[in-house]
Amino acid sequence: MYKYIFLPIYKKSYDLLLEIFMITKHFSREYKYSLGDSLKKEVINLIVNIFKINNDRKKSWEVFFVAQENIEKIRLYFRLLKDLKQINLKRFVSINEMIESVSKQLAYWQKSSGQNCLTSRLRQENP
Repeated sequence: MYKYIFLPIYKKSYDLLLEIFMITKHFSREYKYSLGDSLKKEVINLIVNIFKINNDRKKSWEVFFVAQENIEKIRLYFRLLKDLKQINLKRFVSINEMIESVSKQLAYWQKSSGQNCLTSRLRQENP
């Protein structure tokens, strides 16, 4: 088992979290404590799921699915923040590149570990 803090996906997700903490300072009060907090919690959940995937290989296919959901929620929150004019286009593009990097690393990790959700379920149902 590889120490999770050295995983590139962990590092990139943590950088994303730090970036979120920096930009939420500038949100208007209305969005700082609603969308801003939800976004922070979602990225923290993503990082926790990366830790879980790395530690528990038997159930990691379930956690891969949850981590993918985390990423999609994060994308949705940022799209909403851009539309509400809480972040500018340049920042939006920069953040989306980080999110895309994490998403691609997660997909590659899932593929390389052979953790396809459907095949894992079928193996469990038909041993």
